[in-house]
Amino acid sequence: MGPPQVQEVPAVTTTPRAVRRASPRTRRAATPAAVEPGLLPQPEPVRLLDPDGTALPPRDDYPEPPIETLREMYRRMVVGRRFDTQATALTKQGRLAVYPSARGQEACQVGGVLALRDSDWVFPTYRESMALTARGLDPVEVLTLLRGDWHCGYDPAVTRTAPQCTPLATQCVHAAGLAYGESYQGRDTVALAFVGDGATSEGDFHEGVNFAAVFKAPVVFLVQNNKYAISVPLSRQTAAPSLAYKGVGYGVPSEQVDGNDPVAVLAVLNRAVAHARSGRGPYLIEAHTYRMEPHTNADDQTRYRDAGEVEAWRDRDPIARLEAYLRSQGVLDDAAVAAVAEEAEAYAATLRRRMDTQPTVDPMSLFDHVYAEPTPQLVEQREMVRAELAGDEEGDA
Repeated sequence: MGPPQVQEVPAVTTTPRAVRRASPRTRRAATPAAVEPGLLPQPEPVRLLDPDGTALPPRDDYPEPPIETLREMYRRMVVGRRFDTQATALTKQGRLAVYPSARGQEACQVGGVLALRDSDWVFPTYRESMALTARGLDPVEVLTLLRGDWHCGYDPAVTRTAPQCTPLATQCVHAAGLAYGESYQGRDTVALAFVGDGATSEGDFHEGVNFAAVFKAPVVFLVQNNKYAISVPLSRQTAAPSLAYKGVGYGVPSEQVDGNDPVAVLAVLNRAVAHARSGRGPYLIEAHTYRMEPHTNADDQTRYRDAGEVEAWRDRDPIARLEAYLRSQGVLDDAAVAAVAEEAEAYAATLRRRMDTQPTVDPMSLFDHVYAEPTPQLVEQREMVRAELAGDEEGDA
């Protein structure tokens, strides 16, 4: 089942201010005024809920999403976290080669897909397994890449979800290109590119944002600033006051949001998606969040951050925050919470059972879908493997 349709809200107008003719001396003074209104993010991250779930005063610029949508967001976040912890456990059992956890980033993971239509496209990184299952993709197919069985376990064309991207930021260029192509053909498709804070230091991020801005491609770049690019802290990546300011230089309206406030995350995403869908071009969002687990199961996080820092972020848990708010609104009670938890456990149990079955893998499939027309080198390599397999079969005989 696809996510419920969320209310679209008017986007920020980005009509340039008129810059009056002036002498060189006065023109220098007038230059800052040429910055388009709406390009600069809020000086502080947008927040609609306090960390304890108490509602802050409503805002005209970011209306609260419908309460039933928020309740569905809560359900998907709970199920998503249970999927995430189960996938982490599967690495310890040897069922997965590696798994990058998104625990703590549930508001961004679920909010990102909940703001989209089924007809929109998602361009994930390797950390977006939770987002993809929240979108309705088969969890075993999502984990196929991390299991090492196939390049991508799901059909991108059918799911309108690009393969999970391991190279940093290359998905930004792909998202911009697809979004522009869809717009060129008259479709109102929006592409959402998930981005990590480390990826903003890569050239492909800047190329993707710049291309999208120039050609007004309907793409939303959602930067999940979880404070570390593996072990490198944000302070070693940028001197900008916020990663959201990266969009200003390309003429892209930007915003920063408390990434652990599910209501604010969805409200900001709704506005950004509406902006892109209306033909105004791309939008850049920086969500301030935190990765609670190591970078992957192969990472030793104690070498670059202390336990006290991690513990401090537990008080900003996005699931607890949304649960408290929904309880205060009378749309969530103990029975409903228990029912969602039971659903999450059943989801994890089914995943465990299905992952116990070893897949049948054809070694020759390694060469499929690499190029539309195999290169001479690939053909040579394929024949080498074929000959080696044939020799093994003769030896067994």
